[in-house]
Amino acid sequence: MRDASLPDPGISPFHLEPAESKRMRLIDLTVHIPGRSRVLPQEPAPSRWKTVEFRIYAVFISIIVLIMAWIPIPLSSPMHPNYPRFRSRLSQGWMFGRPVDNSDAQYRGFRNNFIPLTLAAGAFLLAKFVRTRLHAATTSSDNMYLLPFNLGASVVTLIALHGTSALKIFAILTANYLISKSLGGSKSGPISSWIFNVAVIFLNDWYSGYKFADFASPLAFLDSFEGIYPRWHLSFNITMLRLVSFSMDYYWACNTIAGPSEACLPHCLGVAVPNENQRQTLAHPEVMYSYQNYLSYALYPPLYLAGPILSFNDYIWQHRKPLNITRSTVFGYATRFIISLLTMEFILHFMYVVAIKDTKAWMGDTPAQIAMIGFWNLIIVWLKLMLIWRFFRLWALAAGIEAPENMIRCMANNYSVFGFWRSWHRSYNLWLIRYIYIPVGGTNNKILNTLLVFTFVALWHDLTFRLLAWGWLVSLFIVPELAARFYSSSQYGHEPWYRHVCALGAVLNILMMMAANLVGFVLGLDGMKFFVQQLFGTGEGLRFLVGASVCLFAASHLMFEYREDEKRHGIMRKC
Repeated sequence: MRDASLPDPGISPFHLEPAESKRMRLIDLTVHIPGRSRVLPQEPAPSRWKTVEFRIYAVFISIIVLIMAWIPIPLSSPMHPNYPRFRSRLSQGWMFGRPVDNSDAQYRGFRNNFIPLTLAAGAFLLAKFVRTRLHAATTSSDNMYLLPFNLGASVVTLIALHGTSALKIFAILTANYLISKSLGGSKSGPISSWIFNVAVIFLNDWYSGYKFADFASPLAFLDSFEGIYPRWHLSFNITMLRLVSFSMDYYWACNTIAGPSEACLPHCLGVAVPNENQRQTLAHPEVMYSYQNYLSYALYPPLYLAGPILSFNDYIWQHRKPLNITRSTVFGYATRFIISLLTMEFILHFMYVVAIKDTKAWMGDTPAQIAMIGFWNLIIVWLKLMLIWRFFRLWALAAGIEAPENMIRCMANNYSVFGFWRSWHRSYNLWLIRYIYIPVGGTNNKILNTLLVFTFVALWHDLTFRLLAWGWLVSLFIVPELAARFYSSSQYGHEPWYRHVCALGAVLNILMMMAANLVGFVLGLDGMKFFVQQLFGTGEGLRFLVGASVCLFAASHLMFEYREDEKRHGIMRKC
């Protein structure tokens, strides 16, 4: 699943390949991440954008996208018969006098607290600026002095967010640290840490974060100091990933030669600053795996609540050898975030699909309308997660820490199951590869290991059968794609029929991925059952399925060509 070669140290994660002209190209929309030096497996095909076939595809899909955007708008109108069923879910909006669908609990928590979060980020950055100015007189080129500052800020953040529950978090973190350090380089170290952390996740859910009164009645008074965000156990799943990262990075550090010193880097690696892949894999001297550094990493304020997920090794390397993150980079990323935020606001003011989904207000709707309710719910899931992750990544970037970009493809720009999961929550995918997939054998038993990974992913998200069903469906839908790899492009790519057969396979893949994600994140099993009945049990449903498949066939060709265009400009992605 992951290329073992190292990234090109000369490529910045924000680098745009030089254009032949100043005119914007289609591939300039690609989200740029640290690239890898790879030799193209074969010469990219000549551009097809200006051929008659692809002009037809482009015009056809442009019309279809407009129709897809229009369908949910009349369904959200006060004139629609189902409007009274979901009207109570709407809130007062600020665009064009329209209500807003603020009914998604996760996004509502982010949207309603956007200003307090921005102020908190500003306070953190201001305090860091003061601390940096105080340190400016020294000649040190590293940022190790910021680790105690980050820890102090973490303590303040934790108490403000969770009140006295911060004591529970520190107790769990300390227990994991003692397990890891006491077992050192023994294989029982990471195994014990895994068992401990999985048990904590289950117990957190079972006891809803625990009460002090359950431990001892005299401690009941502590339960009254809950903080701003009392349900600390809901965000602890992200912290758990960092605890495992520390434990396994420390285990590998105990069993390998420590990474190069700062002075040795230019000679040992050929670079002055380790690149993204090197920061993950290069171990530190054992002294770096200290309790202070561990807490500073696990509770780092910009990434604490939602990520993106950064490995312990990477976090420490970025303090030992700081990256050059320019103001223009931060400003450009902030601009991209604001545009995405306004796009989300526009959708929520004109498409009340979340409220329709939650109230099951789709009676009497056609299969096409129900499909668009599901599709736009998936788009909103993608957008809300992208906005949350980009906000906290922007905060970290402004503080000088580069976390992995989580969303590097639009949800609608995917035709491969493997590619989809490499581009969706990318930092989590990198974590899964490093700490689960490779340790259990990687590609030696791809199907079984993939099933294990997605079972963990489902249970990690939520301990429900719906998410477990989603994980197993995704694992099942991977099998056809694995089978199709026996007919590789290196063997048959020159055949004129090959890309059309691939497009048919992509249609099947897209339909299966949408089905799995509708079950897991939108309609649930009951809602999906109703949709399938409408789709296959009516003539209108079958006609829609055929029409949708034709649209996906044309869209798949455009996605193929977009990736070929990326290759022609030196952008290599496995998604």
